[in-house]
Amino acid sequence: MSSAPSVWHRLDRFLALLRPHREPLSMLIDGALVALAWNVTYLFRLGFERWLSARPGYDGWVLAGIVAVYLVALRALRVPQGMWRFSGFGEVRRIALACLGAGLVSAVGVLMLQLVEVPRAVLALHPFVALMALALVRMGYRTLYEHARAQITGSERAVRRALVLGAGDAARRLLAGIHQQGWIVTGLLDDDPAKQGARIAGIPVLGPLTAVSDKGLLNGVTHLVIALPGASAAQRRRAVELAGATGLPVLTVPSADELRSGQAERVRDIEPEDLLGREPVQLDEAGIAEVLRGRTVLVTGGGGSIGSELCRQLALLAPARLVIAELSEFNLYAIEQELAQSHPSLTVVPLVVDVKDLAALRHLAARWRPQVVFHAAAYKHVPLMEVGNAWMALRNNTLGTLHAATVAAEVGAERFVLISTDKAVNPTNVMGATKRAAELVVAAMAAEHPATRFMAVRFGNVLGSSGSVIPKFKEQIARGGPVTVTHPEIIRFFMTIPEACRLVLQAAALGHSGQVLVLDMGEPVRIVDLARTMIRLAGRSEAEIPIVFSGLRPGEKLFEELLADADHTLPTINPKLRVAALHDGERARALMAALPTLPGPGQDDAVRRWLQDLLPEYRPPG
Repeated sequence: MSSAPSVWHRLDRFLALLRPHREPLSMLIDGALVALAWNVTYLFRLGFERWLSARPGYDGWVLAGIVAVYLVALRALRVPQGMWRFSGFGEVRRIALACLGAGLVSAVGVLMLQLVEVPRAVLALHPFVALMALALVRMGYRTLYEHARAQITGSERAVRRALVLGAGDAARRLLAGIHQQGWIVTGLLDDDPAKQGARIAGIPVLGPLTAVSDKGLLNGVTHLVIALPGASAAQRRRAVELAGATGLPVLTVPSADELRSGQAERVRDIEPEDLLGREPVQLDEAGIAEVLRGRTVLVTGGGGSIGSELCRQLALLAPARLVIAELSEFNLYAIEQELAQSHPSLTVVPLVVDVKDLAALRHLAARWRPQVVFHAAAYKHVPLMEVGNAWMALRNNTLGTLHAATVAAEVGAERFVLISTDKAVNPTNVMGATKRAAELVVAAMAAEHPATRFMAVRFGNVLGSSGSVIPKFKEQIARGGPVTVTHPEIIRFFMTIPEACRLVLQAAALGHSGQVLVLDMGEPVRIVDLARTMIRLAGRSEAEIPIVFSGLRPGEKLFEELLADADHTLPTINPKLRVAALHDGERARALMAALPTLPGPGQDDAVRRWLQDLLPEYRPPG
């Protein structure tokens, strides 16, 4: 595919360069058209033989005065400020008023000065000829613009003009196809001095990335495209910050894997991982494959945001079969259909199962005998579980974990991995307390069933997961705001869904029984800063999309912790994982003994008291 822009792309780029000088150019062209109309009127009145010879000697001075009067009239009616590509009846009406007014003033002036050699017919006809000239040139420009737009975009939609940040291989591949997608690339920016001043596929490299703040370079630009998939996390984050500060919508090229597969001509919105700006996770691929290849793997909650991504990544590791247990019929159908298309040779067993139903889980385990179990089924929405749903949270998150772990032990599974959360550390809400109790269930099962490795993986908020702030902020920005943040100082640890799931797989290969593996979540992020970044990247300002602080929700902390003070952490061979060995067998046994005495439905206060009796670190509000 040729990367050279067409003549229409070049024309559009040329017109974009002229756009900053629209008003003086309009005045210059209009003055020339008024002068041309004066000569055409003489030609019409006197004919070819006499249109020059019969003019008075002072006609040049008369013409200069008339042009000046017309330009003043056009300026007074704000005609030069109009955008020719949008010219319509309103613009023609203003030009008509200017021409008639200027024609009248000019005629009166000529008569008062007794310049009798100027033909009266020329004075009378000139305003109408000038009107036709001024209107026709604008209509012609609009017709040319719309034809060029149709040639570029394939439709009548507006032309999108992009300034690209990056001038490497990704930018070259981008330029190879972006023109066919209806884009105009006005220039490239790159910090490499050797590239600055060069041309790539006819597009100039205009300067370093910091030049993106130059208003001259941004003239006519509608979007910024970041083409730096191979740069470090810090470099990508810097590019996002520079682009976001311009107030223009920001897009990016696909990932390095997508570029290698030939999809470079597509641009996409900024995704959560672009905002996070983290280095990619390096995994022990061989060790993970050894644990999972050829095994029967069960994923509970396999239709959720974490569970479904786990299924996608497990499918790449060639398990013998993948059993997906999910309560939501729709979510189960969606992931089953996706895997059937992307991995047709993989045996997928989709089952509608509730982890609160021990009999159903026992039937599933006896039929399919899973060797590795990932327990992702959970209720995780903090405010929702806090009011009116505490009993369901306890049954699903804690009792459901006991059920899943029990059947894993009964069929002799090799590994059982609980997906836990940072909210389980010194919990202040029901959801966190029930997940902490689930960790203790895992610790107790590890002590009672040494043949199976029972472990938990604890991480913080996952960008883009259901209930997370990214989808919520996107929806609020699309509606025109406001964006709601609970507190100006609230901070959270963040990780992307694929990154979290890769580390869960790594933990399954590395972890030993009774351990809680803690994912390195990097630096915490202020939620209000994340909201501001998303507003800027959407090409909006806080004046257009205000941020409103709604107050902390029930059970919500200002900050989360990944490790309780009493936990003893050790490094692993993967720097992104640390081990928190839980030396609390007595509490784990007490919890197991108390589980048959769960409070009844609707008894939220009783559920909290039950959790406090078993978890001294649980401190509910009030």
